[in-house]
Amino acid sequence: MENNMQTAQTNQPTTLHGRQNHGGHEVYDTHEILTGMIGLIDQYTIYDQFIQDPELKTIATNQSNFLKQTYNTMVESFKTGQDPTVPTTSYKMQQSNDVVYGLTPSQPKKPITSSNEVTDQCVSTYLLCQAKSLAAMSAQSACEITNPVLRRVVADSVPNLIEMSYEIFLYQNKHHYYQVAQLQPSDMAALLQGFDTVPMNQTH
Repeated sequence: MENNMQTAQTNQPTTLHGRQNHGGHEVYDTHEILTGMIGLIDQYTIYDQFIQDPELKTIATNQSNFLKQTYNTMVESFKTGQDPTVPTTSYKMQQSNDVVYGLTPSQPKKPITSSNEVTDQCVSTYLLCQAKSLAAMSAQSACEITNPVLRRVVADSVPNLIEMSYEIFLYQNKHHYYQVAQLQPSDMAALLQGFDTVPMNQTH
């Protein structure tokens, strides 16, 4: 009887106020997110020596400092399951929202063969790819995190990572590193008119 009682107690689910405040799934996901944040922060540090443009250096510095605080806040919430000492805030990018449309002739892209070939275009591309990946991973994970505090911290990081990605995209676009093609006017018009709104006063 005693063994049966012990088994029953062991199999009892735990809640936020029980022995555990995280599900196994979210522990793995959060490990991935935090590791990704370390990777991005490390990239800011590694690539600083290659950045030539003062504007890109300012962007990288601002993003690195903000992400370090986000990382600290997430680590604290992950460890404690409680409200962090420093709450999440919103990242404010410095770029304007003006996008340059159209394609101009440029050299085909190819991998570099030496670290001496690393340019501002390379660095901004590396940072953009990593930030986008981290944003997508965080968004997917936040949908299923059981601890409400950690879920909110991870969810709050998503728009900030999106803003960081967009800031780097705008920087690249302005310097013609990231060109934005457009459709023919007739094709664009047809696609823009391809949907219509649904009435909201219907009842089932």
